Amino acid sequence: MSAETATGPDTSVMSPGAAANVPAGPGHPLPEADVAVAMFRQMLRIRRFEERCVELYSATKIRGFLHLYIGEEAVATGVMRHLEPQDAVVATYREHGHALARGLSMDSIMAEMFAKVEGCSRGRGGSMHLFDADTRLYGGNAIVGGGLPLAVGLALADAMQGRRAVTACFFGEGAMAEGEFHESMNLAALWKLPVLFCCENNRYAMGTALSRSESETNLAVKAASYEVPAWTVDGMDVAAVADAARRAVTLIRDGGGPVFLELRTYRFRAHSMYDAERYRSREEVTSWRSRDPIDTFSARLREAGMLDDEAIVAMEKDVSAEIDAAVAFAEAGTDEPLSELSRFVTSETGGAS
Repeated sequence: MSAETATGPDTSVMSPGAAANVPAGPGHPLPEADVAVAMFRQMLRIRRFEERCVELYSATKIRGFLHLYIGEEAVATGVMRHLEPQDAVVATYREHGHALARGLSMDSIMAEMFAKVEGCSRGRGGSMHLFDADTRLYGGNAIVGGGLPLAVGLALADAMQGRRAVTACFFGEGAMAEGEFHESMNLAALWKLPVLFCCENNRYAMGTALSRSESETNLAVKAASYEVPAWTVDGMDVAAVADAARRAVTLIRDGGGPVFLELRTYRFRAHSMYDAERYRSREEVTSWRSRDPIDTFSARLREAGMLDDEAIVAMEKDVSAEIDAAVAFAEAGTDEPLSELSRFVTSETGGAS
């Protein structure tokens, strides 16, 4: 496998803690105006939704764990742009952005966060376990690496049924230290399964820096050892992510087998709301914030004449109204009755025929 195929367009190595290695540059070529503006709006929706969730969590309206996607919006937005309704998505516990970009209604997501029956998982999953069969979003998986075998199984089922579907599996770089990663990559490669492996490399597996868990920190090189096309992508540039996803999905859908994307990104907030965040410096976070995927993309769209202040103000107003409506929907939602608590523990179908 050639170096270009193994590592893709961005071959810079990301060493944890070194702000100088933040991917930078003029940015990937912009798509057409309507597509570019739609992706900007999607990232804005995710960011504002997450920011409201912080407020609601602080007010104890959202309980349990809360893992924010702030800073990583370009990844979910760019990849989902090239998935079709028949495709499947498997995500991690940091999946609010994936769910929104996949097309789940904000109402159903917020109601789930409020533990209401009207939520996408009937209020039983909460922040970490968003699920929606209609859009083929199969979690929200709390176990690190746990979604990888599930994605391989979904892809195998689609292949056996002759469906021209792709399964996109999102996971953090910490999952690459788990056995499930190696088993899943190996089987997907052996059976040429239609899986798009999306490694959201935000440099820290909870609080463990990449260099402390991986001897090979160029993760695309590691994945390429399974004879899988593996590309490194600037995960802070939504145009670059979308283009890489387009190339990958086309290859997979045409029978080329699995593809691995190392999406180099960064979370601006702590691992979770309980995280003391003592493993990285404020200076490092500030350096990465200079490459905010929303701010930098907005600036490029302005420069290209695709977006102006008036349009952004209108967009902000629409997004705010959508979030307000979702909160109102969740607050008016229904608590599950005690009589229903044991429901779904066992099958209601009466067993296999």
